[in-house]
Amino acid sequence: MENILELNDVSVSFGSKEETTHVLDNVNFKVKKGEFVAIVGFSGTGKSTLINLMGGLIPPTHGEVNCKGESVIGPGPDRGVIFQNYSLLPWLSVGGNVALAVNQIHKDKSKAERKDLVKKYVDMVSLTPAIDKKPRELSGGMRQRVSVARALSMEPEILLMDEPLSALDALTRSVLQDHILKIWQDTGKTMVLITNDVDEGLYMADRIIPLTMGPKATLGPEFEINMERPRDRKGLNHNAEFKKLRTEVIKFLNAEKKKEKLEAESAQKYTLPDLQPAAI
Repeated sequence: MENILELNDVSVSFGSKEETTHVLDNVNFKVKKGEFVAIVGFSGTGKSTLINLMGGLIPPTHGEVNCKGESVIGPGPDRGVIFQNYSLLPWLSVGGNVALAVNQIHKDKSKAERKDLVKKYVDMVSLTPAIDKKPRELSGGMRQRVSVARALSMEPEILLMDEPLSALDALTRSVLQDHILKIWQDTGKTMVLITNDVDEGLYMADRIIPLTMGPKATLGPEFEINMERPRDRKGLNHNAEFKKLRTEVIKFLNAEKKKEKLEAESAQKYTLPDLQPAAI
């Protein structure tokens, strides 16, 4: 199967020459067409920076991002991004927020065709009864579904998700996990999920890859998830493969956290007081 997305020796730094923050370093990453990949890591390790690179929202400082064999030089309709904070316009309805993307991407279609597209993708995320409601009238889970519908309405080949479910309660999160999986299975789109939840990554993805601690974070070893689909959420804790992978991924992440702590302690400097012995 062909690679649809590639990051080759990618590094990202911010700041000036005098004070530079090295966020990512030597990142090499390939995603096959139709694959579901999860990248997991602690907060502040550069996960959002990584998804922004894939989406073309920021350029790499070094290296190259390729999509379908061509260098990524900016955002494009072939890559839809779902953000953590929904990013909905509060004065527009559910349909209006989705129509923003539809009208921008599908300018060649008639008004009636664009209206049908809005209805199609609102229905895909089961929000048709709420199509005229404003974001303030929706729950967090419903707002995130609007964000999913808006990204899907662009009809991208790749869906990039930046911790889209992290702000939701456990029950809503599990419902949306299954909803995203159904969309993936029905559409065959390529999906990359950024998450801080190892269990979520193992439940949803074909591969899970941990991110090392920053600065200069990079991708750690990848783990193939050889579990049959559809996966039984209730039975995962009794699944030997799930327990094995979960232990290995968490062990890697904990080792990274411990390494960061030791490096911070060794770099800490103590200033001793300038004291002289008392005269006897």
